[in-house]
Amino acid sequence: MFAGKRVWAQLPVLPAQDLVPLVQKWEADGIEGVWVPQIFGLPQVTLAAAAAVTRRIKLGSGIALAFTRSPLETACSVIDLDHISNGRAVLGLGSSAQSQIEGSFGMSYGKPLAHMREVVSQVRAVIGKGHTGELQLLEGEYTTLDLSHFRLTGPSRRSVVPIYLPAIFEKACAQAGEIADGLLGHPLWTTQWIHEKVDTNLRKGLEKAGKKRSEFDLNLMIFAVINDDREEAINDARANIAFYTQSPQYLRYFEAIGFGAEALAIHEAFSRQNFAAMSQACPDEMVRAITILGSAEEVEAQVLDRARFADSITPVVPQFGIEDSKSAVYRDRIADLFFSASD
Repeated sequence: MFAGKRVWAQLPVLPAQDLVPLVQKWEADGIEGVWVPQIFGLPQVTLAAAAAVTRRIKLGSGIALAFTRSPLETACSVIDLDHISNGRAVLGLGSSAQSQIEGSFGMSYGKPLAHMREVVSQVRAVIGKGHTGELQLLEGEYTTLDLSHFRLTGPSRRSVVPIYLPAIFEKACAQAGEIADGLLGHPLWTTQWIHEKVDTNLRKGLEKAGKKRSEFDLNLMIFAVINDDREEAINDARANIAFYTQSPQYLRYFEAIGFGAEALAIHEAFSRQNFAAMSQACPDEMVRAITILGSAEEVEAQVLDRARFADSITPVVPQFGIEDSKSAVYRDRIADLFFSASD
């Protein structure tokens, strides 16, 4: 625990000789679990590797792209991970950017909230009843599953696997409260946005579903750069913020937090595949608003403020624009500050 918050880590895809000692050390340090994001490949691959060499920590896809595969395949993947890990799987599902889903993956995007609701419903049905033969036809607007000839070879390790949904905007926060078990807060969120928008809208969804706040986990992913040299910290975080900013669907968010023009400039640079210009269009003020950075003492104080309403946190190092060796240094500093306080 860190100041009463459960602590998760983001696990990168690594060679086995690097992944095994890292995840085992984190487990020994007492962290709650690890998230593996889907940059391209399915997170369950790396999570299964981590499951084989750990015994306690939770193993979450944080997040897997929900619209790039059949809900049946998503359900079966997490069922397998839950068997391998003896009941430690957590399924994080996100919509991602429309341009990525329809362009890069060639799949249907549609209306993301309605599409996500359908995916979650079908995945839950397969996990809970895929072995009984009673599902038959799961009709949906985006996917219809004819399961009349499908049956799992046996019941799932657990009939209910926790599902987490990410969010940027208010309606997604409310939907997570209504249909999921946890909300994985977007690392682009600023402290002000969290305090003004997240808790209120999350509670709306919980109330709609008749759930108690204590039955739900709000986990905040937070970009954290621990470095006594503030200028270096900002520069190391800049390309990472620019990369996350380039999605057109986030424009409304950046306008709301006062960086609409900057986000437009980053989008324009991205359209030209000019990554240097993307970073140049991302000012210090924008980096500082999103990234928690500074000395260990400064980072600790800022995280405590940002995570006021959270149940758990996931400090995340920059993934883009800096060398792997430097990311590893920042990862170790996060471990020293947050994991050593776990119990």
